[in-house]
Amino acid sequence: MLIMVGGVILLVALLALGKFIQIRHLIASIPKPGPQTVTATKVGMLEWQPQQSAVGTLVAVRGVDVTTEIAGMVRSVEFKSGQDVKAGQVLVQLNAASDIAQLHALQAAADLAASVLARDQRQLAAQTISQAQIDADKADLRNKKALVEQQQATLEKKTIRAPFAGRLGITAVNPGQYVNPGDKIVTLQTLDPIHVDFYLPQQQLSGLSVGQTMALGSDAFPGIHFAGTITAINPRVDPATRNVQLEATIANRKHQLLPGMFANISVNMGEKKRYLTLPQTAITYNPYGSTVFVLKPAASKNAKANANEEPNGNAQLEAQQVFVTTGPTRGDQVAILGGLNEGQQVVTSGQLKLKNGTPVVIDNSVQPANNPHPAPQEQ
Repeated sequence: MLIMVGGVILLVALLALGKFIQIRHLIASIPKPGPQTVTATKVGMLEWQPQQSAVGTLVAVRGVDVTTEIAGMVRSVEFKSGQDVKAGQVLVQLNAASDIAQLHALQAAADLAASVLARDQRQLAAQTISQAQIDADKADLRNKKALVEQQQATLEKKTIRAPFAGRLGITAVNPGQYVNPGDKIVTLQTLDPIHVDFYLPQQQLSGLSVGQTMALGSDAFPGIHFAGTITAINPRVDPATRNVQLEATIANRKHQLLPGMFANISVNMGEKKRYLTLPQTAITYNPYGSTVFVLKPAASKNAKANANEEPNGNAQLEAQQVFVTTGPTRGDQVAILGGLNEGQQVVTSGQLKLKNGTPVVIDNSVQPANNPHPAPQEQ
């Protein structure tokens, strides 16, 4: 009986040992994960100009819808749509035939009054008329001359001129058309220079001043930045938004910027500062803090592991997650205020497959964007 029980126990022990060896062999045969491929960059120190961003609207330094003061029939249009004109250049001539005839009649009456005055002055010298007649003649002459000047002014209004130099818009006025006072004939805009109006929060007032530099960008011209200066600060803060209005002047020699366009504004604020910077793709934002993966040489466990090197001769690297404090951003870049040192190598893409101690291989053939002034990708 004891021999039988001992045999059963021995058989069970042999079966358990065999199963243990089999499981250990299976575990040993499972392929170990290889190094993960990531992109990486070194933390660098860059000089940043602190800026305040805003959106604005371009406004002509001088812009007006040219109209007529008096009604009349259009006799001729002396310009083409989109033409550049000089100050005082004739744009439209209204029919003025009756006004010219009226002017001639008034001028004749004024000439007659002058002749009467001259004749009466000779008679006064001969003491044949009184001084009162001379005074009446002078008053009549002044009245006639005033009527001539009034008619001359009316006649000049029939010639519509450009009030200042600029570029004309598109007009729908044609010869033979009747226009009334206030009817729009054509728009006239001065394009160089050009203003941009924008708003900034009231807490930025201490860093703003007339003459301060700024840059303007427009989606109509991606990648191009137009330099300008602040020329006016509204002395009143909007009580509804607590924002202050600013006006800047931009040189526009090529007439690329047009009134009414939307613009992105960057105002230089204060002195330049130096920051450790990284591409924004390197940062992993979590509820408990922002982290990055720093690359360090893999820890060697034995001599064989110490000799384990990549084909290019570099020692294998592993990822180590660290917390960082982020600061202001600029395009694709973000400033690092704490947690990293200059020169450390940081993963910029591929973080989702990493954890502490994961071996990595760097492949920077395709790098994430790291442009302080990015342009739309479709452009």
